[in-house]
This record gives sequence, structure tokens and C-alpha cells, in this order.
Amino acid sequence: MTAVVVRREVCARIPTPEGEFRLCLYSNNRDDKEHLALVMGDPSGEAVPVRLHSECFTGDVLGSLRCDCGEQLHLAMAYIAREGRGVVVYLRQEGRGIGLLDKLRAYNLQDEGYDTVEANLLLGHQADERNYDIGVAILRDLGVQSVRLLTNNPDKVQALEAAGLKVVERVPLVPTVHDENRFYLETKVRRMRHLLNLGSWQGVNASASRSTTEATDDETAA
Repeated sequence: MTAVVVRREVCARIPTPEGEFRLCLYSNNRDDKEHLALVMGDPSGEAVPVRLHSECFTGDVLGSLRCDCGEQLHLAMAYIAREGRGVVVYLRQEGRGIGLLDKLRAYNLQDEGYDTVEANLLLGHQADERNYDIGVAILRDLGVQSVRLLTNNPDKVQALEAAGLKVVERVPLVPTVHDENRFYLETKVRRMRHLLNLGSWQGVNASASRSTTEATDDETAA
């Protein structure tokens, strides 16, 4: 496969409730999508707070309670604002890579009792079809040399490490658990190895007033 090449087309100032960021739009030689980087401060160097966030129209834009995506996005932005620097890479791979059309079809299957993994498989997809090569290329373009990765997903840690980008710390993002998302979150823990203890509030959550240290795998995966 051809190596990923990204090009930073433009950056603009974006004031948000969490703080002032720069939003940079990237083109690339892999797809025709407009991937983004939301940047605060100087992102070059070591141990940069980073969130690799995949597009979720329903969660990010509409505030859907079916998932924790929108909450994770804003938790990451708030964490980066407290640190004074960092990057949210916003990758256009809706529905864990299956697209919005099949994501909505999967929602209907989930309402019939299938979990999020089963629904994807019934639609002819893999459980997770995301790829992080473009995200890694964007981070390198920004001068990021190692990261403190804001994630509950061990696959993201492995993807960055495999690409040669060192993850010096994993910072958990702990969601608000309620009736609409509990089964979804339990499925991510049980079937997708997400490092999340739904009975604890360790990590970064909506009430956090300062950064927290990484929970151990034993604490989060129990």
C-alpha cells in the first residue's frame, strides 16, 4: 500500500467553550475526505496530549445518548485546554468506518436486541473498520514525537506504537453511564477489549477539575 501523504491546507482560529483552538484541515493521497486537527498551543515535541477521534454525527453533532462519542470529544478538548496544549485528530470514519447509512441500519438492529458488534457483522462489516494511518501522518506533520493518548481503546495504542509513534501514557476518558448507553459500553468492554470499569470514576470525566493519572489495566479492565 502506498505510504500516506497528508497536506495541511488551512488553519483557522476556533474559540470554543473549552478554550481557543486552531482547526487545521488536511487533504491526503489515501481518500477524498477532509480530516481535521483541532490544535491548542504548540503540539511539537514529547508527551503531547492527543485524542484520535472518529467522526460520529449522531453523538458529536446531535448529542445522541446512544454512545459516548460526543462526551469523549468534549472531555478530550477540556483536558487539552487544562494542559495548555494538545491535539484532537478528527478522522472522517463514521460508525467505526462503516458510514452513516449502515450505522443507522445498525442502530435499528441494536433496537431489536443485537449488540453493536453483532449488528456490524450482520450488515457484512467487521466489528471495527477504522484505520489510523492518516491520523499518525497528521500528528507527524504537527511535529508530535510522543503522545499521552486520551482513549479507552487499546487498539489505538497499538496502532500508534506499530506506526512508530510512542505512547508514553494512556489517559482514560470515563463516560457518563445511563440507561441509553450502558449496553453499548458493556459491549465495548466485553467484546472490543476497551479498558473501562463502568463501576468506577477514575480517569477524565465531566466533573474532573484537573488531569488524572493513568489507571492500570487491572483497575480499568476488571
